[in-house]
Amino acid sequence: VTMRVGGCSLFRGTPQGSSAWSPLVVRRVRAGVPALVGGVLELRARRLPILPWIRAAAAMTACASGTAARRVHDEAASSAAPPSKRVRATDVPCIVTMQEMLRGKEGVMSLAQGIVHWLPPPAVAEAVAKAAFEPDTSAYGADDGLPALREALTDKLRVENGLDNVRVMVTAGANQAYTNLVVAVLDAEDPSVLFAPYYFNHLMAIQMTGGCDRVVLGPVNKDFLPDIDWLETRLATTKSGDAHIKMVTVVNPCNPTGVAMPAEHLQRLSAVCSKHGVWLAVDNTYENFSYEDEGHPAHTCVSGDHVVNVFSFSKAYGMMGWRVGYLAYPERLHGELMKVQDTIAICPSVIGQKAALAALGAGRSWVREQVKGLAENRRIVRNAIEEALGSGSVVGGSGAIYFMLRLPVQDDLRVVEWLTAKHRVCVIPGSACGAPGMVRVGYANLETARCREASQRLSDGLKELAARGAAVLGPAPGT
Repeated sequence: VTMRVGGCSLFRGTPQGSSAWSPLVVRRVRAGVPALVGGVLELRARRLPILPWIRAAAAMTACASGTAARRVHDEAASSAAPPSKRVRATDVPCIVTMQEMLRGKEGVMSLAQGIVHWLPPPAVAEAVAKAAFEPDTSAYGADDGLPALREALTDKLRVENGLDNVRVMVTAGANQAYTNLVVAVLDAEDPSVLFAPYYFNHLMAIQMTGGCDRVVLGPVNKDFLPDIDWLETRLATTKSGDAHIKMVTVVNPCNPTGVAMPAEHLQRLSAVCSKHGVWLAVDNTYENFSYEDEGHPAHTCVSGDHVVNVFSFSKAYGMMGWRVGYLAYPERLHGELMKVQDTIAICPSVIGQKAALAALGAGRSWVREQVKGLAENRRIVRNAIEEALGSGSVVGGSGAIYFMLRLPVQDDLRVVEWLTAKHRVCVIPGSACGAPGMVRVGYANLETARCREASQRLSDGLKELAARGAAVLGPAPGT
């Protein structure tokens, strides 16, 4: 069986495009299957910190059953054209892998996917019920969004975010907004910067559009903020003949770290990008999840001819399934973004936009009340982690809806599998975010009583892991 995952060798010493293949020892198929998987399993994955996650996900895919092994064999033997190199070089989506891992398992509590437990404002249901009988709901709308919603968003951006003189484009969620931007400003050969730990779908958007080899992973400082000194040096010392970095992406507050960026840090980042002619993409999905009452930085935005801001209705308004986000961008990008929008979506869902307009009417005060209700969840989850691993194990808590924690063992994927199977609580492996040896823990998924139960399960698992180490995980695959 030959399986290729991504566009380059499993081992770090072999660059993409090399003719050398890296053999992985033949693995046994799960108990009950009478034969060994024939041949050599060859995995090719990008040289990024996400490697352990991809490798393990590929192993699960290949070894899950005899049926899966036979399917891979049949595909390898087929003369049909393969999928594109771009998509094969794209990371396996960790949320999909987690969903598949949970399928069929009962009683598992999730602190994994970034969702909130509340419903949208009541006005949303009323607006949707009315919109169902309006003829324009079933027709195509304007490519960049309904005029009424764009006008309301323009006012919101000016009043709440301090953004003037920007165009607004409504999209099918923040992920589509970011993908539109990547397609509009990056060519496959253009380097772009993400700071690790990063949001996995940002990396995937760049990989999927051909930039797999051109992602530059920047470091963070001791506070888990983007290292601007590193960035400035990197931009100022591009060697002759090397491609110039085209775009820098940050999330503020950060997914996955839960760290809010101080205004002066964001302003300096913007100034460095402007100085060197680099696009700055700022994902503001968690703009309302700031905790300045506790002494943490308030959320702020920056603007300029080089800045594109991404926003979302999913988290603050509990509208994850409605898929409504938007871009705020300089006029000079409008024509190019409209090409992308018309090709991918034509227009966002009209009923979703009417729901979003109703949600905006509830106002920022409604959102702040929901966010205030997370204070107890944050306390419960943090205490559970620190009780098990100590205060130095926790990263974040100043913004967004996440903590990251440092594990006492390095193999975060196996820890996630073990926590799910034995302690019936699910989290996200840090390897999916470029942070092996860590996991991401959400605290907005569940109402307080259930959050307390899930946190106790997590704490019990972490205590056992701290006491016994990697031995609790059992033998590694293939041993």
